[in-house]
Amino acid sequence: MIWADTNCIIAYLAGDDGSDIEFLDKLLRRGAVAVPPVVISELLSDPALPPDAELVISAFPVLATREGYWQRTGRFRARLAAHGYKAGLGDSLVAQICLDYKTPLLTRDKGFGRFSKVAGLKVS
Repeated sequence: MIWADTNCIIAYLAGDDGSDIEFLDKLLRRGAVAVPPVVISELLSDPALPPDAELVISAFPVLATREGYWQRTGRFRARLAAHGYKAGLGDSLVAQICLDYKTPLLTRDKGFGRFSKVAGLKVS
């Protein structure tokens, strides 16, 4: 199983090309991709989202957060800050759930490298 970030799902729905999109497509065909809950919120926040895209988004498996998730995310952001990194709440929420499930993240956002450096998040 691998988690997909918002930017990859948007690129996939837009029909973009790229090795990450091909990889995502293969994962989807195998049922080996899920999305963090915050990604669903980010995707559905687009007022121009076509109705058929919402059906695709709703079909993604979403795993529940585990007890203490919010506290771990807050402490994680503090750890990042102590290492000189800023991290937005959305990205921190995504990174924390990946860490909780020990699952890699498929993303186009190079900023997730800071989560790898500080906590060992696996990023594809």
